[in-house]
Amino acid sequence: VQLQASGGGLVQPGDSLRLSCTASGFTLDDVAIGWVRQAPGKEREAVSCIHRNGRIRDYIDSVKGRFTITKDSAKNTVYLEINSLKPEDTAVYYCVADRRYCSAFDEEYDYWGQGTQVTVSS
Repeated sequence: VQLQASGGGLVQPGDSLRLSCTASGFTLDDVAIGWVRQAPGKEREAVSCIHRNGRIRDYIDSVKGRFTITKDSAKNTVYLEINSLKPEDTAVYYCVADRRYCSAFDEEYDYWGQGTQVTVSS
């Protein structure tokens, strides 16, 4: 079971990024799949998640309307589209999965990818 995240980078405020996470060893339609981030000096926080039934949960008020999670079942890949990036979005973004359900608590996710760094700076 592996989650491979990519797409991070150094960007300027207001830019956009699309993070990707491809799963191997299991099918994304069989799990809850989402993203957790950890900013420098801060605790990890759940960002967004897609339930097995397709329902989407967004956990951070400050990113609602700017972050969009989607899933391509044919590619077994989940995406996080990030628009209007702000310096406070700087973090390592982890792709996560759970066999049961989405959760606002990062420690409840069963599987973790290696993380991709997003740095927003002018």
